[in-house]
Amino acid sequence: VTERKPLLSKNCMAAWLRFAKLYLNKSKDFWNNLKYLLEPPVSADVTGRSGDNVTLPCILRIKPSHYKVKWTKIEPENVGPENIIMISNAHANKPYGPLGQRASLRKAHAMDASLKLSNLELEDGGMYRCELVNGIEDESVTITLRIEGVVFPYQCKNGRYRFNFQEAKEACAEQDGILATYNQLYRAWTEGLDWCNAGWLLDGTVHYPIIHPRPVCGGELPSGIRSYGTKDKNNDRFDAFCFTSQTSGSIFYISGSFSFEQAGQSCKRQGAELASVGQLYAAWHFHNFDQCDGGWLKDGSVRFPISNPRNLCGGIPEAGVRSFGFPDKNTHVYGAYCYR
Repeated sequence: VTERKPLLSKNCMAAWLRFAKLYLNKSKDFWNNLKYLLEPPVSADVTGRSGDNVTLPCILRIKPSHYKVKWTKIEPENVGPENIIMISNAHANKPYGPLGQRASLRKAHAMDASLKLSNLELEDGGMYRCELVNGIEDESVTITLRIEGVVFPYQCKNGRYRFNFQEAKEACAEQDGILATYNQLYRAWTEGLDWCNAGWLLDGTVHYPIIHPRPVCGGELPSGIRSYGTKDKNNDRFDAFCFTSQTSGSIFYISGSFSFEQAGQSCKRQGAELASVGQLYAAWHFHNFDQCDGGWLKDGSVRFPISNPRNLCGGIPEAGVRSFGFPDKNTHVYGAYCYR
């Protein structure tokens, strides 16, 4: 039996693959068969904070004689009905659903079909599709909107691992947040989040981020996002990883030795209310709020934000929001963090 020689040598094959990869990258529009829409070369990812206004780009390079442009928010894993935001043609446009009420077309020029979203909400993050509907020659581009914010772990006042999935969602909402996505948790881990308790994420999976491996947190496995996988949403119980963004108000601290009730009254006299955990995290993350004093929050917990770590403020070298847990509400020791 005679062994046949390959048609191409390994060096030739490697060179051909490099050329093909380069050509594909430079000819993306061609291989995507985009005739009418311009593939976003720079701004396929858009970032905004809660309350911001943003624009999702979609530009026509050729305008067909008869067409519609349909904007859709792509639900994770394509679950549920198609979430149409707006349908437009050359003459008019029609919004759909709650998101459509905050949407409009930019119309900077005759070929501009970009979508403007006002007053961003936490749930607005995700993938959006701009689709040109032209009978046989339909085509689309996809834009990712990322809400800039902070992930924080949250557990029940009765102790760790008390939330089922729905209870975790409700707990985050009470703290001015939503359940975090895996991508948001991963980004938080790269920014320094190290937490030894497992928590629910938005897709029904359970994870926890570890930067410094230790025996009590999964053993000496490498640092990373540890996963419990998909769990029973009704019966399994864990903590929650919540996500929040900037707030429209401000946080301030009132010094004192208050009970929980007295702390609330002190905020009220200042035209404010006790801050939520999410609001305190947002002030720490976006405005470098730093206060080396424990203070009551709306959920009955006592915490304090540290942007400039020092020995007498928790003794931890990393910045973060420190917690004293949920003390007896009649304890007259702590100040108050107020939101106005």
